[in-house]
Amino acid sequence: MKKKTLILLIILILIGIGIYINFSTQSKPSFQEVTIVDSDEVEETETQDPPEEDPELSEEESEEEETESGPLSDFIVRAAQNTVNFFSNRETKITAIGDSLTQGIGATNEEGGYVGILERSINQSEQLVTVNNFGVRGNRSTQMLERLSLPEVEESVQESDIILITIGANDIMRVLRENITDLDLDPFYTERDLYEERLDEITETIFELNPNADIYLLGIYNPYLHYFGDVEELGVILEDWNDTIEEASDENEQIFYVPTEDLFSENNDGSLLADDQFHPNDTGYKLMAQRVLDYLSENEG
Repeated sequence: MKKKTLILLIILILIGIGIYINFSTQSKPSFQEVTIVDSDEVEETETQDPPEEDPELSEEESEEEETESGPLSDFIVRAAQNTVNFFSNRETKITAIGDSLTQGIGATNEEGGYVGILERSINQSEQLVTVNNFGVRGNRSTQMLERLSLPEVEESVQESDIILITIGANDIMRVLRENITDLDLDPFYTERDLYEERLDEITETIFELNPNADIYLLGIYNPYLHYFGDVEELGVILEDWNDTIEEASDENEQIFYVPTEDLFSENNDGSLLADDQFHPNDTGYKLMAQRVLDYLSENEG
């Protein structure tokens, strides 16, 4: 009798332990319930069921998704900490002005382009910077100089700590179109001298509005291969104009030259260009944003 009572007691203890283990397991979240949200996404509800896998999704499509989403996530991770600290220590305002590269033409996201990526990356956790974007597709240096007198642009420049500029590619394109049947270097040298004068006037105008601002001049990459082929003269022209931009940065310690040509020449198969084979695609813009952040880290941190 005692033996049966002991066995029954052991069975009851085991059942009790099983119920406790089951309850503890259900009360703790599993690793599969943890969701990492990218900076481009907004979580609308506190809990969300994981999406069902699409059985028809091919291996090639999966790799494409990883390629598109990966660089921006990696970009956040690679962001220089001293730059983030710099932006955290004060209210920072940025004015971006220039051509279609500043506007973000070629990006699939309406707020894309290197400026949009830069803003979302820095402001991922909290609002650290305010960015005003005045990029206009097709603008040449003459038109940008005129737009610096617009009241909204003047006000933004006056209140900004940092000015980002992309200008010059359309100046080159205009000369190319006018001389495509006879690609001689002389017209480019003539226009380059005028561009240099206008670039000096642009930076002088900005400093008149805001003598404390730092100006970042982005260099020009070669988007002309699709239209004109691998013409040796184009490489010479591009190098000459980038030298002009870099020389402008040497004249003032508050002006910085940010090269971009190497980003695209190292991937000259068109994989960084949009469908028009002229403007960067999302990946190209992410590389530009990373380059700008590297220079901000070096000079602003």
